[in-house]
Formats: sequence, C-alpha cells, structure tokens
Amino acid sequence: MKIRTLLRHLREGVKNVARNGWMSFASVASIFISLFILGVFLLLSLNVSHFADQVESQVQIRVFLQLETEQAAIDKLNNDIGNMPDVKSIVFVSKDQGLENLRKSLGEDGKYLLEGFDKTNNPLPDSFTVEVFEPQTIATVANQIKAINNASQVKPIANVKYGQGTVEKIFKITSALRTFGFIVVIGLAVTAMFLISNTIKMTIIHRRREIGIMKLVGATNGFIRWPFFIEGAVIGFGASVLTLGALLYGYWKISQSSQFDLVLSMITLVKFHDVVFLLTVVIVGLGTLIGVWGSTISVRKYLKV
Repeated sequence: MKIRTLLRHLREGVKNVARNGWMSFASVASIFISLFILGVFLLLSLNVSHFADQVESQVQIRVFLQLETEQAAIDKLNNDIGNMPDVKSIVFVSKDQGLENLRKSLGEDGKYLLEGFDKTNNPLPDSFTVEVFEPQTIATVANQIKAINNASQVKPIANVKYGQGTVEKIFKITSALRTFGFIVVIGLAVTAMFLISNTIKMTIIHRRREIGIMKLVGATNGFIRWPFFIEGAVIGFGASVLTLGALLYGYWKISQSSQFDLVLSMITLVKFHDVVFLLTVVIVGLGTLIGVWGSTISVRKYLKV
C-alpha cells in the first residue's frame, strides 16, 4: 500500500469518528464502562492475590529447644536446619529475648502478667524461628526438622510448631481466592469483548448503505475496509486511554487516602507503580484490539454486495 493511500485511510478513519458523533460517543461509552468494570475487578484480583501472598509469607516454624541444651548442640542444629534447601532463614531466639518479645507483644498487660520473671527464673526455652522460600513446603520442612531431632542422640528439640491444621486451611482459602479472582477477571474480559464488539457492530450497521454504495461504484474491499479499521482502532484506543486514566487516578487516590491507614497497617495494597504496566497493557491493548476486531468482522458482512 502506498504512503499516500495509507494517509488517506487514516484521515478518513479519523473523520468518520467525528462525522458519526453520537454513534462514536455510544461506542466510547460502552467500551469505557466495560473496560472500567474489568479494570476494577482486575485491581481487586491483584490485591487479593497480594494479600494472600502476605498471609502466606508470615507463616513460620518455631523450633523450641530442651531446657539447658548445650551450645554445641544448638550450633549443630542451627547448621543442619540452615543447610536445608527449602529454608530461607533461621534465627536463634534466646530465652531472654523470647521473654522480652512476649512482654512487648502483651503491651501494657505484659508488665503485670510477667512481673517477677527475669533472667534468673525465666521459664521460656531457647528457640529457632525458621522461614521457608515456599510457604506450601512448611509442613515438609517441619517434618524434616523433627527427623533431624529423632536421628540425634542428644534430642535437643522439645517441640516443633508451625500452626498445623490452621496453616493448611489458610493455604486452601488463599488458593480459592486466587482461583476465584482469576475466573472472575477472565469472565469479565470475555463479556467485555462481546459487549464492545457488538457496540462496534451497531456503528457499522448504521452505515451499511454507505458501504453498499461504495461497493456498487467500484471501490475495492480494501479501500472500504481500511477507514473502518482505523475508525475502530481510534475509538477503542481513545476509550481505553480514558478508562486507564480513570482507573489509575482512582487507585492512586485510594492508595494515598488516610482513611485506609488502619486497614493498611495490617495489609498493604499492591504498589501503584507495580500496577501501571499491567493495567496499561490489559486495558489499552484489549480496548484497541477489540475496536479493530469488531470493525473488521462487522464490515466484512456488508462487503458482499
């Protein structure tokens, strides 16, 4: 195709958007609403998945040692656990530090509930806090730690806890949340595709006489199709950019709002700059492609004159 012809198609496509003002407005509005709903649920799905990751990352193994365990046994156990391939980190917590941590966790009540306990009569044992790379492997790692203790003649470990039973329920819930979010987003994406393409089709149907006349006077299919192709791309791109702007502005305001301070002290939203790229690709890409696809499919029917 010659450059001059391509420029002509571009001009005609853009003019058609302005010339068919109300139909173009209806198409833009339809695309905006469809993509906005999709974008909202996509952001919700991303944050639900992010929240699930935060919950899972807080799962830890607590390894409580026998009272009066020798330092040599503690060092050996530290090396054995730390060398496990699934272990991300291991931190030794002395019984004095454990008592201080417990006192802090109880807040003001800790001063009274733990009054009288100090280094000389500390009832707490030394312990290890173990983190794993993949939360789903925590039960396996806990069993491996127990196996190390069983294989040792000294038996330095008194107990291994990781929230057995509760952890498995958490993993099931977070997995269900991720799956539900994925299904909802895919379903809305498919729905948006049909709604937007049908709106584009209505725009083309409104101008079927124009297409028929052009075909009867000898215009080629390509000559007729290209302006509609450009028109669909312009409408889809313009509406998706408007949608993207509204979604990003709204998400930025929510992430900056002081009303969410209490909630965000316990959980954090996906950072604004982390959602920009994904949201841009999905919203702008989908809107533009559907605009082009709807125009191409719709105009093909009226080229058979």
